[in-house]
Amino acid sequence: MIGARLFGGGLRGSWTNRLAFLLLLAAIASGIATYGALTETPPFGNDPTTVIWLLNIDMIILLFLVTLIARRGAALWSGRKKGVAGSRLHVRLVVVFSLLAAVPAIIMTVFAAFFLHFGVQSWFGERVSMAVRESQAVAEAYLAEHQQVIRADILAMANDLNRQAPLLMSNHDSFDKFMQTQSMLRNLSEAIVFDDTGRVIARAGFTFSLGLDALPDFATVQADAGDVVLLTGGNDDRVRALVKLNNFVETYLFVGRMVDPTVLSHVADTKKAVQEYEALEDQRSDLQIKITMIFVIVALLLLVAAIWTGLFFARQLVMPISNLITAADRVRAGDLTARVPELNTRDEVEVLGRSFNRMTTQLQEQRDELVTANRLLDQRRRFTETVLAGVSSGILGVNESGVITLVNTSAAELFAAEVGKLVGQNVADILPEIGPLLVQAHAKPGRITQSEIPFIAPDEVRRIFLVRIAIEMIGEGDKGAVLTFDDITELQSAQRKAAWADVARRIAHEIKNPLTPIQLSAERLKRKYLKQISDDPETFSRCTDTIIHHVGDIGRMVNEFSAFARMPEPILRRDNITGHIRDMIVLRQQAHPHITFTLKGESGPVQAHFDSQQIRQAFTNIIQNAIDSIEAKGEGGQVDI
Repeated sequence: MIGARLFGGGLRGSWTNRLAFLLLLAAIASGIATYGALTETPPFGNDPTTVIWLLNIDMIILLFLVTLIARRGAALWSGRKKGVAGSRLHVRLVVVFSLLAAVPAIIMTVFAAFFLHFGVQSWFGERVSMAVRESQAVAEAYLAEHQQVIRADILAMANDLNRQAPLLMSNHDSFDKFMQTQSMLRNLSEAIVFDDTGRVIARAGFTFSLGLDALPDFATVQADAGDVVLLTGGNDDRVRALVKLNNFVETYLFVGRMVDPTVLSHVADTKKAVQEYEALEDQRSDLQIKITMIFVIVALLLLVAAIWTGLFFARQLVMPISNLITAADRVRAGDLTARVPELNTRDEVEVLGRSFNRMTTQLQEQRDELVTANRLLDQRRRFTETVLAGVSSGILGVNESGVITLVNTSAAELFAAEVGKLVGQNVADILPEIGPLLVQAHAKPGRITQSEIPFIAPDEVRRIFLVRIAIEMIGEGDKGAVLTFDDITELQSAQRKAAWADVARRIAHEIKNPLTPIQLSAERLKRKYLKQISDDPETFSRCTDTIIHHVGDIGRMVNEFSAFARMPEPILRRDNITGHIRDMIVLRQQAHPHITFTLKGESGPVQAHFDSQQIRQAFTNIIQNAIDSIEAKGEGGQVDI
């Protein structure tokens, strides 16, 4: 399961993840094998071909791993530039893991290079070089000593032969015995006297290895010049010398002495070692570079493998965090269905993922509940707004401080302002006279407080509002108020008109009754007595005309009073009569909560032609009379319309 988290799917993921895992195993195995080959550890031994093959394999694995790391690094850098969740943390972890992997490898490589350098310096140091060369000098001195001894011996033997030349040449047997004696005296292993044709004249010695076929051509030439020629055998087991005998005719003395083979073997090994040492010393720089490059290749292989392992574990750590960040961003964007995979790792990451999923589940449930509650509240709000919009009375909702929070269309029309401008203002700023009424309402929260308040409209028209205040709880310990406004300016005017009409009717009745007899009496007096009056009839006629004229004026005034007392001409329009009745019921219900008002009959709108003002006045009077009758009993009641 850990591997599945590491590469976003593990060995069952993409082919690159499988290849990377196999390359990691191959890198470890190849690194161990290369180390074993370099240190000549069995079963590799000291086989240069094996080392070369292993180095080639290391290079191939290194190239593959570098390619994979480059691809992963490019993807990581691209994700960081695009702002992928967790990319910055991923980069930091990769850098940290890479440094943790790289620093030890680099330090070990540097120290190995230093150790190699100082080791090579110690191998080819002055003391070692001196010891090697001195050992060669000792070996060469040993051979030179043998050569000098045999040189002296051959010269002495040649002198003896030259002195005895006439005797020896005449007696061949004496010549051989003389050679035997000279060889034994000088401890020579063998000796030969031969002429320029290669014919052996005399021989002495216990071996037959001394042959003329081993004599190089230049030897006789040097001997003819009077030099002693020193030679070594092909097997390097003896020292030989050649000299010309002066008292003989073109005759040469060729002698040899055996040397200890063990000493000669050591001398040969010393010479070979010196040659190899000098060859290595000449190739010291190349050797250092090659070995250093081998160290670097192996170190790079292990380093790249360690870096990939760092990427591996960085992804293991970052992937759950990236999933969590992505899910958190989705939650922030409003997607509460976001969940993170719950990995069965039995660690804090699993606990964190499970807690996050549990939190988002709870948030989703709470949001669903809130959405449902808000939908219900919105439905209630729309219903309330619909009801308030259909009510002709102005309604304001205010908080405990008097700030307006709710305004219906009728209230905005009454105050000649826009709904948006009224919300947020203090109701006392719009209607200063309402302050004491609010205080009174808060003092008696269980009762409806009402009063008539004057209001000067922006058009300087004075209006009278009937204000009713109901206190309601709007929160924890907070009290708000619902204010209902009715413009009763026209109602008061109508009431005053009705009162004056009643007065006018009574006055007209009282005045009109005697006017007709007065007018008739004045006309009768004029007709009957005008002819009988002889003394100033003009005055009589003028007085009776004045009475008749003023009685007519008073009659016209009485008729005008009668016309004032009658109802105005109705303005008939088609309208919904039940809507007006419901408005009046709502107002009366708020003002008289102890009385139940019921509208019977058609529940829907009833269209008819009527004067809305007069019908409202008529129903207002009827309902008010019913209210007065119920309140006169001192108990609640019911009004059915």
